[in-house]
Amino acid sequence: MTTIVHLLRHGEVHNPDQILYGRLAGFRLSERGQRQALLVAETLAGHDITHVVASPLERAQETAAPIAAAHRLDVHTDGRLIEADNVFEGKRVSVGDGALRQPRYWPKLYNPFLPSWGEPYVEIAHRMLGAVYRARAAASGHEALCVSHQLPIWTLRRFLEAKTLWHDPRKRQCSLASLTSLVFNDEELVDIVYSEPAGAGDPKVTGA
Repeated sequence: MTTIVHLLRHGEVHNPDQILYGRLAGFRLSERGQRQALLVAETLAGHDITHVVASPLERAQETAAPIAAAHRLDVHTDGRLIEADNVFEGKRVSVGDGALRQPRYWPKLYNPFLPSWGEPYVEIAHRMLGAVYRARAAASGHEALCVSHQLPIWTLRRFLEAKTLWHDPRKRQCSLASLTSLVFNDEELVDIVYSEPAGAGDPKVTGA
């Protein structure tokens, strides 16, 4: 029996101040992000999706909504799909912003095994895997959609591929509104398929 669990990164977020928003409330999809969600909904319209679940953050819930509506489903919420905890929330710490040159940040930057210097990678992978297993059970023999965030999705993928969890954020294959689809034969993972139904994006757009 084949079950597919699609991991969808949410669409573009309205963030005019270019801060790292992490788990902060109030960050919603931009107009482009709303269009991306609709494009994904159109792509998945013919799929056998029977369960939709999302991170509790607004941008994930908004991305899930048109897909759930197209399949006449409710959007369930699973806190394990949430963005990684991050000590730099609310700050401008993108490449080129000079964060690494500020001594007050140095104590938070010494350990490469902590993503964004907050929640450990292995903890992210384990909670994401738990969410995937729950979604797989809910959609057994069909397809499930889990809307999450770039770092959790990419961390889980590396975990499932038995790769080191620490990595270069600029090389993540997880663009905005992209799908990382996990294909299971019964309980065995047999394939991982990546696609960009809303069009090619820049995976270096992080902090989402």
